[in-house]
Amino acid sequence: MLALEQSASTAQPIATEAVVALDARDEGYSLSVPLDGSAGVVSANTTLGLLRGLSTFEQLWYTYDGTIYTNYAPLTIVNDSPAYAYRGFMLDTARNFFSVSDIKRTLDAMYLVKINTFHWHITDSQSWPIQVVQFPELAQAGAYSTNQSYTPNDIQDVVTYAGERGIDVLVEIDTPGHTAIIGASHPEYVACYLSDWITFAGEPPAGQLRLADASVANFTAAVLAAVAETLPSTMFSTGGDELDTACYAADGPTQMMLNESGRTLFEALDIFTSTTHGALHALGKTAVVWEEMVLEYNTTTLRNDTIVMVWISSDDAAAVVQKGYRIVHAPSNYFYLDCGAGEWIGNDPTGNSWCDPFKTWQESYTFNPLANISSAQVSLVLGGEQLLWTEQSGPENLDSIVWPRAASSAEIFWTGCMTCGIEWFREGSKRLGFNQSGVP
Repeated sequence: MLALEQSASTAQPIATEAVVALDARDEGYSLSVPLDGSAGVVSANTTLGLLRGLSTFEQLWYTYDGTIYTNYAPLTIVNDSPAYAYRGFMLDTARNFFSVSDIKRTLDAMYLVKINTFHWHITDSQSWPIQVVQFPELAQAGAYSTNQSYTPNDIQDVVTYAGERGIDVLVEIDTPGHTAIIGASHPEYVACYLSDWITFAGEPPAGQLRLADASVANFTAAVLAAVAETLPSTMFSTGGDELDTACYAADGPTQMMLNESGRTLFEALDIFTSTTHGALHALGKTAVVWEEMVLEYNTTTLRNDTIVMVWISSDDAAAVVQKGYRIVHAPSNYFYLDCGAGEWIGNDPTGNSWCDPFKTWQESYTFNPLANISSAQVSLVLGGEQLLWTEQSGPENLDSIVWPRAASSAEIFWTGCMTCGIEWFREGSKRLGFNQSGVP
């Protein structure tokens, strides 16, 4: 038996508390399981805290052959709260499509390990699976098929399901790069569309938005706003990584607009960003970007409250916080779950990929969130996430690729432990917990 006690005077639904601004979330709780066999008690100031305590209580027990066992009870009193407000997992649903049921199964596992943010990389150059009511042509031309797209009801279904599990949904529509698929419905908006990808892109297909064109910036802002206004999260990601400057240098319309305005490419990017982020700010959203926007493009129109995801290397985190931005750790050298599976393009006989080797849970569990971060900058570290890019992944291998590895970063960013050995990570018990909750 378990009793739940909330000490706050006004209770809010879990889904409401799950999407408040990061610095306002309260996920702390206390848990006791008495020696005398009487009811356990979870106490918290918030319903979100009660939920976190409940997930801990669930994992104290396991069933085998009809009998309930525990390795951890009884407990006296455990007072528990997260070290970091952002604990995420990113899934790319553009390279390969994942059904709503696949996503829900992933959210179930995220709940168990207290991951509180589902970073949904929903579009990319390969496909546009999200149906936007005001712009139906994007999914009509850009989804792999009519059965491989997310309706507005699908999106709300995922958001609701996530919210009930204390999970915020951070949607990303990557711009102005990674947008070749927009050329399927608006070829006039895309530079290098249908061009040689080896020359103008990191992977097929080539194509990115003509960022120097004011009409393209306004179109992009309208699309982002149309999606963002349907979402309860205070955050929305506009991406901003991996711009191919050779593409823009070879694109006649872009060069003409730059010459007429007297601007450089990155000055034009500043204006594009001001336009697109302005639409999000008008909705009360905080913009999230990849690190190049700060470290490579030096985008001066980014607001100070912009959240920056550090992905190229963990070494880049210090440079971003030095500029005063809040960061989410997402380094490829620790947290990319697709690494080590071989390159999906090219003919490298060794089978190597750009981010080798395979990122084991042991490797990710050694990550130090505060490496090279000064004491004055600690508050700028919001947390971190593990990520699955899906050029070589699909629904068939989703669970085995993600779990239990993604639980390692969840534990790091909940406990804040920087000196724990790998023996702290209870891989076996987490796998058992997943299986008993319906996650293979």
